[in-house]
Amino acid sequence: MNTARVGLSTSSVYPETTAAAFELAGSLGYDGIEVMVGTDAISQDPDALKALVDHYEVPILSIHAPCLLVTQRVWGTDPWGKLQRAQEVAERLGAGTVVVHPPFRWQRDYAREFVEGLARMGSETDVRFAVENMFPWRAGPGSIGAYLPDWDVRNDDYPHTTLDMSHTAVSRSDAVEMALDLGDRLAHVHLADGTDSSRDEHLIPGRGDQPVAQVLTMLAGRGFDGTVIAEVSTR
Repeated sequence: MNTARVGLSTSSVYPETTAAAFELAGSLGYDGIEVMVGTDAISQDPDALKALVDHYEVPILSIHAPCLLVTQRVWGTDPWGKLQRAQEVAERLGAGTVVVHPPFRWQRDYAREFVEGLARMGSETDVRFAVENMFPWRAGPGSIGAYLPDWDVRNDDYPHTTLDMSHTAVSRSDAVEMALDLGDRLAHVHLADGTDSSRDEHLIPGRGDQPVAQVLTMLAGRGFDGTVIAEVSTR
């Protein structure tokens, strides 16, 4: 039986607030919310998030840890401290997944322990740390590897991963092949689209060139029981 749940990322309503995402998810019938922990104070506050869950009766399915360039100082500057805080919030609010990006190349100490450290944290909780596929940063005719150990999560031993179909567009990866390669390690999907662009576009599915329908059909056929989160840009 397919038990996958479909949620809405709070980033999809930007520049509206986290509260607006809960209201929208409730009115449209989403199964829940992914909270992108960002500069919106509500996204950082578990008490405020719990109040939104209770008011709109929309559960939190996942917490996206603050690992973007614009959130480097959210929940402190220690990357492990951010993940521990994300885990605590997920446990308190009943979210099954914490989404995390691989370290930036300049976070060398963090990157050196990242795979082993995540495995250690994962062994101490039921929360799944789902590492997201990223992309090389393009510069002229070449590209720069911006993430360590790798932007491609297939190349490291993560128990749980996230497939983002805007990021496969930027990296020009085959999203179906990546989903197949990840197999049972694929726990979480960011539903989006993109084109052959250096920008991380997060288009609405159908407005880019990614095989969104094929990926979802394949996952449904194999009984995927993770979470699918609409993470689109509507700016």
